Amino acid sequence: MPTNKKELRLHYKNLRAALSEEEIEEKSLAVANNLIPLPIWDKTYFHVFLPIVEHKEVDTEFVLHLLSGKDKEIVFSKSDFETRAMTHFLLTDNTKIKKNEYNIPEPVNGLQVQSSNIDVVFVPLLAFDIHGNRIGYGKGFYDKFLAECRPETIKIGLSFFEAVNQIDDVFESDVKLDYCVTPLKVYTF
Repeated sequence: MPTNKKELRLHYKNLRAALSEEEIEEKSLAVANNLIPLPIWDKTYFHVFLPIVEHKEVDTEFVLHLLSGKDKEIVFSKSDFETRAMTHFLLTDNTKIKKNEYNIPEPVNGLQVQSSNIDVVFVPLLAFDIHGNRIGYGKGFYDKFLAECRPETIKIGLSFFEAVNQIDDVFESDVKLDYCVTPLKVYTF
């Protein structure tokens, strides 16, 4: 198993590419079910990523149903590819979602929410290790966003696959996860 980000990124992209739609749905439901025992349900503002279907990301529809059923405030983001900043919007009945030029579903407009108000962030990733380090797509959007959040904001990775032992080339600016949830288990860091 590779241990550097570039090779791990490629390895896990290939693993995800091999997943069928049925496997994605089954694994995504299992991930959402494994969120239920976490000690997060007293929180209010939950940031959820909308999956890039073409990249076969965890389908967060099941997470959204869970949050709605618990009457939580749901926050989505819009990415600025020039500044690598994310602007966050509260999900309301009037929120319109549209795919950007990279096929990322994003809110078109809405009520803006500051990063400092967000209590829990569900983080997309390609791979993670047993120490809470994660590998995303390499653009740094989430590291920048998570650094803007309060220190007590809970960061939860969602993954189809289990942890690797170690990611070698971790940077000081990489923000670690508090948990990572897979279809099989919950990792606590």
